[in-house]
Amino acid sequence: MATRTLDSSPSILPLYARVAAPLIPGASRLPFVPGRGKEVPDLELSLAGVQPGPDAVAAYSRVCGFTLRDQLPPTYPHVLAFSLHMAVMADGSFPFGAVGLVHVENRIVQHRPIGLGEELKLVVRPTALEPHKRGQTFSLLTEARVGNETVWESTSTMLHRQKPADGPKADDMRPDSAHRREEPELSASAEWRLGGDLGRRYGAVSGDRNPIHMHALTAKPLGFPSAIAHGMWTKARCLAALEGRLPDAFAVEVRFRKPVRLPGRVEFLSDAGGEEIHFAVRDAKRQTPHLDGVVKPAEAKTSPNKNSGRNSK
Repeated sequence: MATRTLDSSPSILPLYARVAAPLIPGASRLPFVPGRGKEVPDLELSLAGVQPGPDAVAAYSRVCGFTLRDQLPPTYPHVLAFSLHMAVMADGSFPFGAVGLVHVENRIVQHRPIGLGEELKLVVRPTALEPHKRGQTFSLLTEARVGNETVWESTSTMLHRQKPADGPKADDMRPDSAHRREEPELSASAEWRLGGDLGRRYGAVSGDRNPIHMHALTAKPLGFPSAIAHGMWTKARCLAALEGRLPDAFAVEVRFRKPVRLPGRVEFLSDAGGEEIHFAVRDAKRQTPHLDGVVKPAEAKTSPNKNSGRNSK
């Protein structure tokens, strides 16, 4: 594995230019442009001394619905690591560009709340490609450490779409049948009206300005009829709605199903309670499934994970 220690957070705009360059015919032949490799590179990036500013955290909390407090929202380390995610996918040996990738699953483990003033070390590495009925998937594994303590981890599974001639529509996020399970009894507790500018507002506080989220004009060339909400905004908004029910240490897994088109109106559903918390997001009118998730208690972790996890998700 190639390990790189960064001195500062990579600049997002140049990275976007590199990951979008494969959309230009012939550009992938350039040595610094993704698309030359056949496999995801065996690469690990790390960045120490990461300390989020309170104003940035507050702006993120407002967009996602979290209560302002002296702890990071449980999804915020994903934002801190986003530039490292982009740097991995902007590597010249990466097999394809990141623009147009679809986030299909995400798992976060918060081993304990992270204080607003704590200094973090972030470590990001990708997994190998795996076949999928709509293309190929890989995952980005992320750890946030305070000293020698792993306080937060995540697995973000991304789909590189290769649509078969008679395959499902590009916006069909239904999981494989092997992953389907009996859905728990959920009841709607809130309705959220989502403006057409939600993708741009979330992009401003997260750095994720993937064209599929920004505007219908930039989403349509990538196979979407309109802009769609960020999956991580949807997950964050769900956790904000569950704030009062979350333990200090927990794991939360979500599957992103059909994208939330913007503007839109969705319902938030959850179960009555218990050790596990099941929740979902559905279209308010058609009950189209957008997200399924579950929160489970987790134990604190006191040392970094030594396993590279290259072949795991």
